[in-house]
Amino acid sequence: MTTQTATAPVTARTCSPEGRVTRSLLGYGPLAGTVFVGSIFLQGLTRRGFSIPHDDASLLANGPLGWIQVVTFLVAGAMTIAAAVGVRRALRSRWAPRLIGLYGAGLMADGFGPGAPAGKAVHVSWHGDGHLIAASIGFIAVIAACFVVARYLSRAGRRGLAIYSRITGVAFLAAFAGVTSGSSSPAIVLPFYAAVTAIFTWLAIVCVHLYRRAA
Repeated sequence: MTTQTATAPVTARTCSPEGRVTRSLLGYGPLAGTVFVGSIFLQGLTRRGFSIPHDDASLLANGPLGWIQVVTFLVAGAMTIAAAVGVRRALRSRWAPRLIGLYGAGLMADGFGPGAPAGKAVHVSWHGDGHLIAASIGFIAVIAACFVVARYLSRAGRRGLAIYSRITGVAFLAAFAGVTSGSSSPAIVLPFYAAVTAIFTWLAIVCVHLYRRAA
C-alpha cells in the first residue's frame, strides 16, 4: 500500500524581459552615488593642495589629474540619466524622470575640464560660467524631483518614504543656498558635501523601491 503526500504548488515570481531591462536601468541609481561620492572623497584625501572642508569638488577637475574628476562627472551623470530612464519605465510620472535626468545632465556638464591650473581660478571664463549654470539647473531639478517623487509615494501609501523624500529636498535646498554665497567656510562647504551624499542616497533608495516593484 502506497501513500501519497500532497504538496502545495510552488509559484515563482517571474520577471518579464521589459521588467529586467527596467531593473537593470534602476540599478544604476545606487552605482551613480557610489562612483561620485567615492571618487570625490578618495581624491579629496589624496590630492595635494585640495581641502574637503574648504574647496568645491569642481576644483578637482583642475590640474594634471583633473581628468579623473571629469571622468567622475561624466560616468556618474550618465548613470544618473540611465536611472532616470528606469524611473520613467517603473513610475507613472512624467516629471520625476525628467528632473532626475536633468540632474544627471548637469553633472555631466559640471567641472572646468582638465588642463586648467590647479587651485581656485582668479577669473572664471564664459565656459566656466556655463558649467556653473548647468550645475545649478541640475541642482534645482533634483530638488524638485524630491517633491514630485514624494507626491507619488504619498499617493501609493508610502508615507514614511514620502516624508523622507521631502526632507531630503529641503535639506539639499538649504545646502545649495549656502554654497551660492561663494563662501569657503567649512560651515558651508561640509554641509553641501553631506547634502550631495544625501541626494545620491535618496536616488538609490527610490531606485531600490521601484526595483522591487518592477515585474
